[in-house]
Amino acid sequence: MKKPIIIVLLLFGVLVQGQNKKWTLKECLEYALENNISVKQSELDLELADVDKLTAKGNFLPSLSASSGVSENTGLSFNPVTNNAQTTTFLSATGRINVGYTLFDGLRNFRQLQRADISKIASQYRLDKMKDDISLFVANNYLQVILNKANLEVFRSQNEVTKAQIQRTQELVDAGSLPRGDLLEIKATDASEQQSIINAENSIQISLISLAQLLLIKDYENFDIEDEGYDIVDDGISGKNVSEIVSEAKETRSEIKIAEQNVELAKKDLQISKSANYPTLSAFFGYDTRYTDATSFIQQLDSDNPIITQQIGTVEGTGQAVVGQVPNTNTVVLGADPFVDQLYQNDGISYGLQLNIPILNGFTTKGNIQRSKINLKRSKFQLEQAELDLESTVYQAYVDAKGALKSYEAAKLAVESQELAYDYAKERYDVGLTNAFDFSQSKLRFDNANIELNRAKYDYIFKLKVLELYFGIPATELKF
Repeated sequence: MKKPIIIVLLLFGVLVQGQNKKWTLKECLEYALENNISVKQSELDLELADVDKLTAKGNFLPSLSASSGVSENTGLSFNPVTNNAQTTTFLSATGRINVGYTLFDGLRNFRQLQRADISKIASQYRLDKMKDDISLFVANNYLQVILNKANLEVFRSQNEVTKAQIQRTQELVDAGSLPRGDLLEIKATDASEQQSIINAENSIQISLISLAQLLLIKDYENFDIEDEGYDIVDDGISGKNVSEIVSEAKETRSEIKIAEQNVELAKKDLQISKSANYPTLSAFFGYDTRYTDATSFIQQLDSDNPIITQQIGTVEGTGQAVVGQVPNTNTVVLGADPFVDQLYQNDGISYGLQLNIPILNGFTTKGNIQRSKINLKRSKFQLEQAELDLESTVYQAYVDAKGALKSYEAAKLAVESQELAYDYAKERYDVGLTNAFDFSQSKLRFDNANIELNRAKYDYIFKLKVLELYFGIPATELKF
C-alpha cells in the first residue's frame, strides 16, 4: 500500500515542479532554436539542398530501364517470331532492357554538382541567420518581461511607503497637526499607485504571452521566466573601435556569406548555360527478346513416297502435257518452343554511340547565357549592397549602444538626485513643513526616475548584445 502512495507523491511532485519551472534565457534560446517554425522551415531548405546534391550526383550514373509487354492476338496477325501472317489466336510477350550513359555534355554534370555544393552552403548560412534573428527576438522579449517585472517591484515598494505614510498622516490628522486634505491627497496617491501596479501586472502577463508564443508554448498560465541574475555584462565590446567591429562583421555575418554564395551560384549558372553550346556524346546498349505460343507450319517430305510424278506444264502449240518428278511434301503443324528456349532463340542486342551537335535552337541558348550574365551582375551588386547595409547597421548599432550607455548613466544620476530630493521632502513632510501635494509630486518624480533607470538598463543590455552579435559572438554564447 505504501509503494503506490510514494509513486503518486513523486509524480505529483514532478508535476508541481514542472508547473513552477522558471525558464532561463539560455533555455528559451535553445528551445526556440529547436522548435521555432521559421527555423524548421530553414532546416527543410537545407534538406532540400541535400536532395539537389543527390540528384546532381545521380547525373554521373548510367540510366537503366526495363520494359515488357504481353498481348493476345485473334484473327489475321503477324507472328512476332516468324514475322508471317497468320489467322489464328496466339499469345505473345516481349521484353527489353536499355542502358544509356552520357560521355560528354559540355561539363554540365560537373557544374551542376558544384552548384549543388554551393547551394547547400548558402542554405546553411540562411539557417544560421534565421537562428540569429530568432535569438534576438527571444532575447528582446525576455528582457521586456524582466523590465516589466522590475517596474512592478518599483511600484510595489513605493506603494508600501505610501501605505505607511497614510497611517502616519492619519495619526497627525487625528491629532490636529495636519489638515484632512493632506490625508486625502496621500490616499489619492495610493489609489493611483494601485492602478499602476495593476497595469504593470498586466504588462508582465502580456509580455510573457508574447514570449511563450514566440517559443510555441501553449501553457500561458504556468509559463514564467527566471528574472534574477541578469545584469550588464560587457566583455570589452564597448571599448572596441567601430571599424574593428565592422571588419569582423563582414567576416562572420551570414548576410555577407549568403550574398557571396549567391555570386558563386550565379557564376555556376553562367557556366551551365554556356555548356549548352557544346556537343553531347552518349552511349547506349539494348537487349530485347520475345516469346509466342503460336503454332507454325512447315513442308516435310513424305518418307513413304518422297517423289511423285505430275504434270509440270504443256508444250506450246501442240498442247502436249509435260510431266516430271517433284518432291512429295506434307504440311506439318509445329507447336511453340518452350518459353526459356525462345528467350535465347529470339533475343537481340543493339549498341552504339549518339552525337548531338547544337546548331540553331531559336537563340534559346544565347538568351539563357545573356540572362545568366545579367543575374551574375545583379548578384554582385547585391553583395556590394549587403556590405553597405551591414556597415550602416553596425554603425547604427554602435551609436545606439553608446547612446544607451549614456542614457543609463544619466538615469542613475537622476535616480540619485531624485532619491535625495524625495528623502528631503519626506523629512519636511513628517515634521509638517510641506504639504501632501508637494510630497506626492516628489515621490512621483522618484518613481518615474526608477522606472526610467530600469528601461535604460535593459535597453543598454539588449543593444550591447546586438553589438556583440555583430562582432561574431554566437547568440547562444552571449552573457547576461
